[in-house]
Amino acid sequence: MAKTPITTRGAELLRVELQRLKSTERPAVISAIAEARAHGDLSENAEYDAARERQGFIEGRISEIESKLSNAQIIDPAALDADGRCVFGATVEFESDQGDHFVYQIVGEDEADIKAGRLSVGSPIARALIGKSAGDGADVQTPGGMRHYEILDVRYE
Repeated sequence: MAKTPITTRGAELLRVELQRLKSTERPAVISAIAEARAHGDLSENAEYDAARERQGFIEGRISEIESKLSNAQIIDPAALDADGRCVFGATVEFESDQGDHFVYQIVGEDEADIKAGRLSVGSPIARALIGKSAGDGADVQTPGGMRHYEILDVRYE
Protein backbone atom coordinates (compact mmCIF):
# COMPACT_ATOMS: atom_id res chain seq x y z
CA MET A 1 0.00 0.00 0.00
CA ALA A 2 1.28 3.48 -0.87
CA LYS A 3 2.36 5.81 1.91
CA THR A 4 0.21 8.89 2.48
CA PRO A 5 2.07 12.14 3.20
CA ILE A 6 1.20 13.95 6.42
CA THR A 7 2.94 16.75 8.28
CA THR A 8 4.32 16.22 11.79
CA ARG A 9 1.56 18.51 13.09
CA GLY A 10 -1.12 16.45 11.32
CA ALA A 11 0.27 13.17 12.67
CA GLU A 12 0.33 14.58 16.20
CA LEU A 13 -3.29 15.72 15.90
CA LEU A 14 -4.31 12.21 14.79
CA ARG A 15 -2.40 10.67 17.73
CA VAL A 16 -4.14 13.03 20.18
CA GLU A 17 -7.55 12.17 18.73
CA LEU A 18 -6.76 8.44 18.89
CA GLN A 19 -5.69 8.72 22.52
CA ARG A 20 -8.87 10.65 23.40
CA LEU A 21 -11.08 8.09 21.65
CA LYS A 22 -9.41 5.16 23.40
CA SER A 23 -9.10 6.66 26.88
CA THR A 24 -12.25 8.79 27.15
CA GLU A 25 -14.86 8.13 24.47
CA ARG A 26 -14.64 4.31 24.37
CA PRO A 27 -15.03 3.82 28.18
CA ALA A 28 -17.88 6.38 28.27
CA VAL A 29 -19.86 4.59 25.57
CA ILE A 30 -19.26 1.20 27.20
CA SER A 31 -20.71 2.47 30.48
CA ALA A 32 -23.64 4.06 28.57
CA ILE A 33 -24.38 0.68 26.97
CA ALA A 34 -24.22 -1.06 30.36
CA GLU A 35 -26.56 1.53 31.89
CA ALA A 36 -29.04 1.26 29.01
CA ARG A 37 -28.88 -2.54 29.20
CA ALA A 38 -29.79 -2.34 32.89
CA HIS A 39 -33.09 -0.64 31.99
CA GLY A 40 -34.48 -3.89 30.67
CA ASP A 41 -36.04 -4.70 27.28
CA LEU A 42 -33.41 -3.94 24.61
CA SER A 43 -35.80 -4.21 21.66
CA GLU A 44 -37.51 -0.92 22.53
CA ASN A 45 -34.62 0.83 24.26
CA ALA A 46 -33.65 3.98 22.33
CA GLU A 47 -30.77 4.76 24.72
CA TYR A 48 -29.26 1.34 24.03
CA ASP A 49 -29.60 1.76 20.26
CA ALA A 50 -28.02 5.23 20.37
CA ALA A 51 -25.14 4.02 22.55
CA ARG A 52 -24.48 1.05 20.24
CA GLU A 53 -24.52 3.36 17.22
CA ARG A 54 -22.07 5.71 18.95
CA GLN A 55 -19.85 2.74 19.81
CA GLY A 56 -19.79 1.69 16.16
CA PHE A 57 -18.78 5.20 15.13
CA ILE A 58 -15.99 5.36 17.75
CA GLU A 59 -14.59 1.93 16.85
CA GLY A 60 -14.70 2.81 13.16
CA ARG A 61 -12.87 6.09 13.75
CA ILE A 62 -10.23 4.35 15.90
CA SER A 63 -9.65 1.83 13.12
CA GLU A 64 -9.48 4.60 10.49
CA ILE A 65 -6.93 6.65 12.46
CA GLU A 66 -4.75 3.61 13.21
CA SER A 67 -4.76 2.75 9.51
CA LYS A 68 -3.87 6.30 8.50
CA LEU A 69 -1.00 6.46 10.99
CA SER A 70 0.37 3.09 9.92
CA ASN A 71 0.36 4.19 6.25
CA ALA A 72 1.61 7.71 6.92
CA GLN A 73 4.82 9.17 5.58
CA ILE A 74 5.47 11.89 8.16
CA ILE A 75 7.14 14.96 6.68
CA ASP A 76 8.61 17.75 8.80
CA PRO A 77 8.32 20.97 6.75
CA ALA A 78 11.10 22.64 8.78
CA ALA A 79 13.54 19.89 7.74
CA LEU A 80 12.81 20.20 4.02
CA ASP A 81 15.49 21.30 1.60
CA ALA A 82 13.73 21.58 -1.75
CA ASP A 83 15.82 24.37 -3.28
CA GLY A 84 12.97 26.87 -3.15
CA ARG A 85 10.52 24.61 -4.96
CA CYS A 86 6.95 24.14 -3.82
CA VAL A 87 6.63 20.67 -2.26
CA PHE A 88 4.39 18.93 0.25
CA GLY A 89 4.61 20.77 3.57
CA ALA A 90 5.83 24.05 2.08
CA THR A 91 4.09 27.33 2.79
CA VAL A 92 3.41 29.14 -0.46
CA GLU A 93 2.61 32.80 -0.92
CA PHE A 94 0.99 33.56 -4.25
CA GLU A 95 -1.19 36.07 -6.03
CA SER A 96 -3.99 35.60 -8.53
CA ASP A 97 -4.29 37.41 -11.84
CA GLN A 98 -7.15 39.36 -10.22
CA GLY A 99 -4.91 40.69 -7.44
CA ASP A 100 -6.05 38.35 -4.67
CA HIS A 101 -3.24 37.43 -2.25
CA PHE A 102 -2.98 33.96 -0.65
CA VAL A 103 -0.68 32.18 1.81
CA TYR A 104 -1.25 28.43 2.22
CA GLN A 105 0.67 25.48 3.57
CA ILE A 106 0.29 22.39 1.39
CA VAL A 107 -0.79 19.54 3.67
CA GLY A 108 -2.42 16.09 3.59
CA GLU A 109 -6.09 15.47 2.94
CA ASP A 110 -6.96 15.11 6.65
CA GLU A 111 -5.21 18.32 7.65
CA ALA A 112 -6.73 20.63 5.05
CA ASP A 113 -8.47 23.72 6.45
CA ILE A 114 -8.77 26.67 4.09
CA LYS A 115 -9.69 29.12 6.88
CA ALA A 116 -6.54 28.11 8.80
CA GLY A 117 -4.34 28.46 5.72
CA ARG A 118 -3.85 24.75 5.03
CA LEU A 119 -4.50 23.57 1.47
CA SER A 120 -4.98 19.90 0.57
CA VAL A 121 -2.21 18.43 -1.59
CA GLY A 122 -4.94 16.90 -3.76
CA SER A 123 -6.62 20.22 -4.55
CA PRO A 124 -6.29 21.61 -8.09
CA ILE A 125 -4.41 24.71 -6.86
CA ALA A 126 -1.89 22.67 -4.83
CA ARG A 127 -1.32 20.26 -7.73
CA ALA A 128 -0.61 23.25 -10.01
CA LEU A 129 1.82 24.80 -7.50
CA ILE A 130 3.83 21.64 -6.72
CA GLY A 131 7.27 21.78 -8.31
CA LYS A 132 7.17 25.51 -8.99
CA SER A 133 9.47 28.16 -7.45
CA ALA A 134 9.11 31.82 -6.52
CA GLY A 135 8.59 33.85 -9.68
CA ASP A 136 6.90 30.99 -11.54
CA GLY A 137 3.32 31.07 -12.71
CA ALA A 138 0.68 28.37 -12.45
CA ASP A 139 -2.56 28.03 -14.39
CA VAL A 140 -5.52 26.38 -12.68
CA GLN A 141 -8.88 25.43 -14.16
CA THR A 142 -11.58 26.61 -11.73
CA PRO A 143 -15.37 26.51 -11.96
CA GLY A 144 -15.18 30.19 -12.92
CA GLY A 145 -12.70 29.54 -15.71
CA MET A 146 -8.92 29.44 -16.06
CA ARG A 147 -7.02 31.37 -13.34
CA HIS A 148 -3.35 32.31 -13.33
CA TYR A 149 -1.36 32.47 -10.09
CA GLU A 150 2.09 34.01 -9.59
CA ILE A 151 4.21 32.44 -6.84
CA LEU A 152 5.75 35.13 -4.64
CA ASP A 153 7.51 33.05 -1.97
CA VAL A 154 8.03 29.44 -0.87
CA ARG A 155 8.94 28.75 2.77
CA TYR A 156 9.54 25.60 4.81
CA GLU A 157 8.22 26.28 8.32
